[in-house]
Amino acid sequence: MTIDPGELPPDIAPDTKDWTWTVHQTCPECGFTAAEIDGPSVADRVPALTEPWQTVLLRPDVGTRPRPSTWSPLEYACHVRDVCRVFAGRARLMLERDAPEFANWDQDEAAVAGRYHEQDPARVRLELAAAADEAQQAFAAVPAGQWGRRGIRGNGAEFTLESLGQYFLHDLAHHLVDVGA
Repeated sequence: MTIDPGELPPDIAPDTKDWTWTVHQTCPECGFTAAEIDGPSVADRVPALTEPWQTVLLRPDVGTRPRPSTWSPLEYACHVRDVCRVFAGRARLMLERDAPEFANWDQDEAAVAGRYHEQDPARVRLELAAAADEAQQAFAAVPAGQWGRRGIRGNGAEFTLESLGQYFLHDLAHHLVDVGA
Protein backbone atom coordinates (compact mmCIF):
# COMPACT_ATOMS: atom_id res chain seq x y z
CA MET A 1 0.00 0.00 0.00
CA THR A 2 1.46 3.36 -1.00
CA ILE A 3 0.81 6.26 1.32
CA ASP A 4 1.27 9.89 0.34
CA PRO A 5 3.35 11.82 2.87
CA GLY A 6 1.12 13.85 5.14
CA GLU A 7 -1.90 11.59 4.72
CA LEU A 8 -3.20 8.69 6.72
CA PRO A 9 -4.05 5.64 4.66
CA PRO A 10 -7.74 5.97 3.83
CA ASP A 11 -8.65 2.92 5.91
CA ILE A 12 -6.71 3.93 9.04
CA ALA A 13 -8.78 6.16 11.28
CA PRO A 14 -6.84 8.39 13.67
CA ASP A 15 -6.90 7.11 17.25
CA THR A 16 -8.66 9.85 19.17
CA LYS A 17 -9.45 7.79 22.28
CA ASP A 18 -8.25 8.97 25.66
CA TRP A 19 -6.42 5.96 27.07
CA THR A 20 -5.48 7.57 30.42
CA TRP A 21 -8.15 5.48 32.18
CA THR A 22 -5.87 2.46 31.76
CA VAL A 23 -3.77 3.73 34.68
CA HIS A 24 -6.70 3.00 37.02
CA GLN A 25 -8.56 0.09 35.40
CA THR A 26 -7.72 -3.21 33.77
CA CYS A 27 -7.79 -2.88 30.00
CA PRO A 28 -10.52 -5.19 28.68
CA GLU A 29 -8.79 -5.46 25.31
CA CYS A 30 -5.36 -6.65 26.52
CA GLY A 31 -5.95 -7.59 30.17
CA PHE A 32 -3.13 -5.39 31.49
CA THR A 33 -3.63 -3.86 34.94
CA ALA A 34 -1.25 -0.93 35.17
CA ALA A 35 -2.34 0.05 38.70
CA GLU A 36 -0.70 -3.12 40.05
CA ILE A 37 2.76 -1.81 39.14
CA ASP A 38 4.54 0.59 41.43
CA GLY A 39 6.96 3.19 40.10
CA PRO A 40 10.19 1.44 41.13
CA SER A 41 9.07 -1.67 39.19
CA VAL A 42 8.48 0.12 35.87
CA ALA A 43 12.03 -0.18 34.55
CA ASP A 44 12.18 -3.89 35.39
CA ARG A 45 9.07 -4.56 33.27
CA VAL A 46 10.31 -2.89 30.08
CA PRO A 47 12.40 -5.82 28.71
CA ALA A 48 9.58 -8.36 28.96
CA LEU A 49 7.28 -5.99 27.09
CA THR A 50 9.74 -5.03 24.34
CA GLU A 51 11.95 -8.06 23.68
CA PRO A 52 9.15 -10.03 21.92
CA TRP A 53 9.32 -7.43 19.11
CA GLN A 54 12.67 -8.89 18.10
CA THR A 55 10.84 -12.07 17.04
CA VAL A 56 7.80 -10.25 15.64
CA LEU A 57 10.06 -8.26 13.31
CA LEU A 58 11.42 -11.52 11.82
CA ARG A 59 8.00 -12.66 10.61
CA PRO A 60 7.82 -13.07 6.82
CA ASP A 61 4.55 -11.10 6.77
CA VAL A 62 5.77 -8.33 9.11
CA GLY A 63 4.78 -5.60 6.66
CA THR A 64 1.33 -6.99 5.86
CA ARG A 65 -1.74 -5.47 7.40
CA PRO A 66 -4.19 -8.07 8.74
CA ARG A 67 -6.98 -5.73 7.66
CA PRO A 68 -6.78 -2.49 5.69
CA SER A 69 -7.83 -0.59 8.83
CA THR A 70 -5.17 -2.15 11.10
CA TRP A 71 -1.44 -1.44 11.23
CA SER A 72 0.94 -4.17 10.22
CA PRO A 73 3.28 -5.64 12.85
CA LEU A 74 6.05 -3.48 11.32
CA GLU A 75 3.98 -0.32 11.78
CA TYR A 76 3.17 -1.29 15.37
CA ALA A 77 6.87 -1.97 16.03
CA CYS A 78 7.78 1.48 14.73
CA HIS A 79 5.12 2.96 16.98
CA VAL A 80 6.46 1.06 20.01
CA ARG A 81 9.99 2.25 19.22
CA ASP A 82 8.75 5.83 19.13
CA VAL A 83 6.65 5.37 22.27
CA CYS A 84 9.80 4.29 24.11
CA ARG A 85 11.61 7.40 22.92
CA VAL A 86 8.75 9.75 23.82
CA PHE A 87 8.23 8.31 27.30
CA ALA A 88 11.96 8.26 28.06
CA GLY A 89 12.06 11.95 27.18
CA ARG A 90 9.00 12.72 29.27
CA ALA A 91 10.38 10.88 32.30
CA ARG A 92 13.65 12.80 32.07
CA LEU A 93 11.78 16.08 31.63
CA MET A 94 9.70 15.40 34.75
CA LEU A 95 12.91 14.94 36.74
CA GLU A 96 14.46 18.12 35.34
CA ARG A 97 11.48 20.48 35.69
CA ASP A 98 8.55 20.96 38.01
CA ALA A 99 5.23 20.03 36.38
CA PRO A 100 6.36 20.36 32.77
CA GLU A 101 3.79 20.43 30.00
CA PHE A 102 4.54 17.81 27.39
CA ALA A 103 4.64 18.72 23.73
CA ASN A 104 1.84 17.07 21.81
CA TRP A 105 2.82 13.83 20.11
CA ASP A 106 0.38 12.68 17.45
CA GLN A 107 1.00 8.97 16.88
CA ASP A 108 -0.85 8.98 13.57
CA GLU A 109 1.13 11.93 12.29
CA ALA A 110 4.33 10.19 13.43
CA ALA A 111 3.34 7.07 11.47
CA VAL A 112 2.84 9.04 8.28
CA ALA A 113 5.86 11.32 8.66
CA GLY A 114 8.04 8.36 9.66
CA ARG A 115 6.72 6.25 6.79
CA TYR A 116 6.36 3.34 9.19
CA HIS A 117 5.05 1.08 6.43
CA GLU A 118 8.30 1.47 4.45
CA GLN A 119 10.84 0.98 7.22
CA ASP A 120 13.38 -1.83 7.20
CA PRO A 121 12.44 -4.43 9.85
CA ALA A 122 16.12 -5.22 10.56
CA ARG A 123 16.82 -1.58 11.30
CA VAL A 124 13.65 -1.25 13.37
CA ARG A 125 14.80 -4.25 15.46
CA LEU A 126 17.98 -2.38 16.38
CA GLU A 127 16.27 0.95 16.94
CA LEU A 128 13.51 -0.56 19.05
CA ALA A 129 16.03 -2.38 21.26
CA ALA A 130 17.98 0.86 21.75
CA ALA A 131 14.82 2.89 22.46
CA ALA A 132 13.58 0.29 24.97
CA ASP A 133 16.94 0.44 26.72
CA GLU A 134 16.72 4.24 26.78
CA ALA A 135 13.25 4.08 28.34
CA GLN A 136 14.30 1.46 30.85
CA GLN A 137 17.26 3.61 31.90
CA ALA A 138 15.10 6.74 32.17
CA PHE A 139 12.68 5.05 34.57
CA ALA A 140 15.50 3.30 36.45
CA ALA A 141 17.07 6.73 37.08
CA VAL A 142 14.10 8.01 39.09
CA PRO A 143 15.33 8.49 42.66
CA ALA A 144 13.36 7.05 45.55
CA GLY A 145 10.77 9.55 46.69
CA GLN A 146 10.48 11.22 43.25
CA TRP A 147 7.76 9.04 41.74
CA GLY A 148 5.13 11.65 42.65
CA ARG A 149 6.68 14.35 40.45
CA ARG A 150 4.07 15.63 38.01
CA GLY A 151 3.86 16.32 34.29
CA ILE A 152 0.96 17.58 32.19
CA ARG A 153 -0.09 16.38 28.77
CA GLY A 154 -1.25 18.88 26.17
CA ASN A 155 -4.88 17.86 26.78
CA GLY A 156 -4.52 18.71 30.48
CA ALA A 157 -4.18 15.14 31.75
CA GLU A 158 -1.83 15.06 34.74
CA PHE A 159 0.62 12.26 35.34
CA THR A 160 3.03 11.47 38.11
CA LEU A 161 6.22 9.69 37.16
CA GLU A 162 4.60 6.53 38.53
CA SER A 163 1.39 6.89 36.51
CA LEU A 164 3.39 7.87 33.41
CA GLY A 165 5.33 4.63 33.78
CA GLN A 166 2.14 2.65 34.25
CA TYR A 167 0.58 4.26 31.18
CA PHE A 168 3.75 3.53 29.18
CA LEU A 169 3.79 -0.13 30.21
CA HIS A 170 0.13 -0.53 29.24
CA ASP A 171 0.93 0.81 25.78
CA LEU A 172 3.74 -1.73 25.40
CA ALA A 173 1.60 -4.63 26.63
CA HIS A 174 -1.39 -3.63 24.52
CA HIS A 175 0.53 -3.59 21.27
CA LEU A 176 2.00 -7.02 21.90
CA VAL A 177 -1.58 -8.28 22.02
CA ASP A 178 -2.37 -6.30 18.86
CA VAL A 179 0.21 -8.36 16.95
CA GLY A 180 -0.42 -11.68 18.72
CA ALA A 181 2.97 -11.78 20.44
